[in-house]
Amino acid sequence: MHTFQDLAADFSARFNIDHFPESPRTLYEPGQYFLQIGGKRIRPVMCLMGNELFDAIKPDAYHVATAIELFHNFTLIHDDIMDKAPLRRGMKTVHEQYGENTALLSGDVMLIKAYDYLNKINATYLHKILHLFNKTASQVCEGQQLDMDFEKQQIVALDEYIRMVELKTSVLIAASLQMGAILGGAGEGNAKHLYEFGRNLGIAFQVQDDYLDAFGDPGKFGKKVGGDIVANKKTFLLIYALEIATGNQAEQLQELISGNEPGKVEKVLEIFKSCGVDAWAKQLKDSYINTAFKHLEDTAVLSARKKPLEELASFLVHRDY
Repeated sequence: MHTFQDLAADFSARFNIDHFPESPRTLYEPGQYFLQIGGKRIRPVMCLMGNELFDAIKPDAYHVATAIELFHNFTLIHDDIMDKAPLRRGMKTVHEQYGENTALLSGDVMLIKAYDYLNKINATYLHKILHLFNKTASQVCEGQQLDMDFEKQQIVALDEYIRMVELKTSVLIAASLQMGAILGGAGEGNAKHLYEFGRNLGIAFQVQDDYLDAFGDPGKFGKKVGGDIVANKKTFLLIYALEIATGNQAEQLQELISGNEPGKVEKVLEIFKSCGVDAWAKQLKDSYINTAFKHLEDTAVLSARKKPLEELASFLVHRDY
């Protein structure tokens, strides 16, 4: 069994090639530029890990993993346009560097390229993989739309936010694992357990992300704490605080999120702490990661084979950066 780090290095070496033709350069260069910015490659490597949980990694798993990573980057290019984001991992976003229209087209052609890679896999698996890939791709778009809808809603219920996170973030992690499992020869029950492991892990991952933005160590987290608060983003923490704050605290919180006064981050964090938001977020994260581990435990393979996935999951939800 390989560790996540080993598989990430292996996948990156295979992935870091020119995926596009040379001409027209104005269309294909922006896509290649974006792919070179890099990333953690969590989703494609999870596909490889899902395969290796049941059998030696098949060549087809690399094709599917590449399709997953291309699809993920396609969503990021389009998300950056929608968010009007100037930077991605410290580099100019595609629309900033090449213009919005070109960024749209580069994202589109990246998605088409993903299907080229899927088309390379053995016909035995193609129907199942394609069905899951397409369902997941639609769900990710649904999640992004909900996220945009929430920006216009004054109140978002916790279960609504969890559903958005599930669609926007979790389902791609879950499907990556399940596609790998299918290629590894997993039965229906085992493939479903692995999907549920990924789905719950994805929600726990987002809880930790929201938590770190508010309570993380900026030295380790790599960016200024409170970015979500400044942007008035609806996060697990803010939604919970709005639900339980009463009296003066509730009034103050509403005033703070509708304005941008000096010391806003510190004041919101003070309310978060007095409402016990930090402890609640840790409990919520633990409940999802425990459910995830239960599904992994119920997957009928030798415990030793599960070790790399257990280690990766623990890192993702307990990381401090």
